[in-house]
Amino acid sequence: MQRVAFKMKLYPGFEEEYKKRHDKIWPALSKELSKAGISDYSIFIDEETSTLFPVQKVTDNNTAANLSELDIVKKWWAMMADIMETDENNVPYSKELKEVFHQD
Repeated sequence: MQRVAFKMKLYPGFEEEYKKRHDKIWPALSKELSKAGISDYSIFIDEETSTLFPVQKVTDNNTAANLSELDIVKKWWAMMADIMETDENNVPYSKELKEVFHQD
């Protein structure tokens, strides 16, 4: 099991809407995330910069890289594209973060 963290950018003023949409995450999407080996998934926000910091655990044999091929993921990204920075295919811009410290 490994921890993965990355950052994404929300458009300013959409913090509440982002939370509202995630409070109603689609059960089928949650199932696909779990199936791909993702667990203990949290998203933090720096409200001063609208930067999102997702953190998740992934199994060693995860298939998370394949999630972008699933229709349900594409649908979710399309729904989120109006409130966050994405490319022309609605894929959120993200940058993986390097872990520099951890304590259990």
